Amino acid sequence: MPKSPPNSWDLFTNNGSPRPAGATWPPMPPWRVRHLPDGLEAQDVPQLEPASNTVQRGRAFRLPRVGQAIMPLGERLRLAVNAAIHLRRPLLVTGSPGTGKTSLAYAIAWELNLGPVLRWSISPRSQLKEDGLFQYDAIARLQDSQIYRDETFSVAEYIRLGPAGTAFLPWKRPRVLLIDEIDKSDIQLPNELLSLLEEGTYTIPPLQREVDRARRKPERNNQALPPPEDVPVRTADQNGTALVRAGLVQCKEFPIVVMTSNRERDFPPAFNRRCIRVEMPHPSEADTLKEVVLAHFHPEATLGKGVKEHPFLKDAPVPEEIEAFLRKDENGDLATDQLLNALHLLTLEQTSQNLWLSPDAVAGDQLRSILYRELHGRDGADSDGMT
Repeated sequence: MPKSPPNSWDLFTNNGSPRPAGATWPPMPPWRVRHLPDGLEAQDVPQLEPASNTVQRGRAFRLPRVGQAIMPLGERLRLAVNAAIHLRRPLLVTGSPGTGKTSLAYAIAWELNLGPVLRWSISPRSQLKEDGLFQYDAIARLQDSQIYRDETFSVAEYIRLGPAGTAFLPWKRPRVLLIDEIDKSDIQLPNELLSLLEEGTYTIPPLQREVDRARRKPERNNQALPPPEDVPVRTADQNGTALVRAGLVQCKEFPIVVMTSNRERDFPPAFNRRCIRVEMPHPSEADTLKEVVLAHFHPEATLGKGVKEHPFLKDAPVPEEIEAFLRKDENGDLATDQLLNALHLLTLEQTSQNLWLSPDAVAGDQLRSILYRELHGRDGADSDGMT
C-alpha cells in the first residue's frame, strides 16, 4: 500500500487562505512533550467567529511582496514563524511601531484555525501572576459570604484566568498568545516568564489551599483521601470555562507565543535563548501596500493575482496616495495605519455610498501634514503638506 505524501513543514504561508480545520498538527520535539494527569482531557479550541477581531486582522495581514513573491526579509520572517511553531518556542518579533508585529499573531491564529488570539498588553506595572496567569477576587468572595451566610462559596467561582493562564490550559491544538510590547515591562517580567515558557505549567495557590483544607480531616482521621476534583474556572475567552485539578495547570500543546518589541530595551541572555528572534520588515513596496489597503477597505476581494486590477486601487486618489506615502516614508518612520487613515478620509465618496464628500484639495494637503507625522519626530513641529 503506497504511503500518503508527507505534510509540508510550511504551516504558516500568508497566502490569504485559512488552513483546513481538521488538518494534522506536527509533533513536538521529544523534550517538549508534556503529559496530562490521568483522567484529565484536553479541550477543543474555541471556534473563530467570522466577524471577530482575529479574523478581520488576520486576513488583512500581508508580508512584504514584490508582485506575488514574498520579499527576502518577509520570507525570513515566515520561516521564523514556522520554526517557532515546530519547535514550540516563543517568537520575539522586533521592529518599528506600525509595521505589523501585532497583526502577525492574528494572521497565525486565523490561517491555522487556532481560535481567538489571547492578547496580553504589557505596561511597566504588568505582573505575571496577577495580570497574565489569573485574578482572584477575594474581596467579592468575602462580601458574598457575609451577605449570604447560609451558602458556601468555592474559591473557583472567584478566579478568572488571564491571557497567559488561558493559553497554557490543556488544549487539543495550540492557542496563540500575544504578549504585546514586552519591552515596556518591568525588568523582572522576562525572567519570571522563563519557568512558564520552559515547563508549560503553573499553580493557582488559592485553589491549592482549598484542596489542602479538604484533605486535612481525612488525614487526621486516617481515612482515605478523596479523589482529586476537577473544578471549573472562567478563562480569558468570552464565556469560556476550563477544568483545573488541584490548583495545577499543565499544557498539552505549548501555545504559539508571539512577543513584540519596539526596541525600547534589551533582554537577558537566558530569555533570548528560549526565543526565536526575528526582525519585522518595514512595508516599503507599493505591491505590499496595495494588498494591505485592499484587505482593509474591501475584505471580500480575493488577494493575490489581479489585485492591481481592482477598481478601488486604480481610481484616484488611491494609487497616487500610496506613491506619495512611499516618498514621504523614505526614512521608514511612518506606519501603515497612517496611510489607511488618510485613505479613509480621502475616499469617503467611494466607500460611503456618496453620503459624505471627501475633503477638498486644500484640506487634503493639510490632512496629510497632520496624519503623516513621523513617529519619532519632535512634537509641536508641523511638517509641510505633501504634494
